[in-house]
Amino acid sequence: QVQLVESGGGLVQPGGSLRLSCAASGFTLDYYAIGWFRQAPGKEREGVSCISSSDGYTWYTHSVKGRFTISRDNAKNTVHLQMNSLKPEDTAVYYCATGSCTVVGPVPDYWGQGTQVTVSS
Repeated sequence: QVQLVESGGGLVQPGGSLRLSCAASGFTLDYYAIGWFRQAPGKEREGVSCISSSDGYTWYTHSVKGRFTISRDNAKNTVHLQMNSLKPEDTAVYYCATGSCTVVGPVPDYWGQGTQVTVSS
């Protein structure tokens, strides 16, 4: 069964860190570009970061540059999103997806189910 499963979300105080994971089953993740998206209540889903399948190209939306880092762990068939210096405005459901990683951000194809990130004191 082909699946993407996100994990690592939770409640964290402002300034804290979380590491999200996107684990694949049923296929090899390193053959695919992976994007991270988020959707806050009442807002549209937005692209946060992505990593290409071939040359390691990465993209970040402006609001997370310098704070978030996307990386692959091919041995674990997983892509991580390390999130540091978290802010309340980072609160959202975070999704990973296969698709494309372009110069204007990720283009999704197949979605995971999402993981909640809440940044609050």
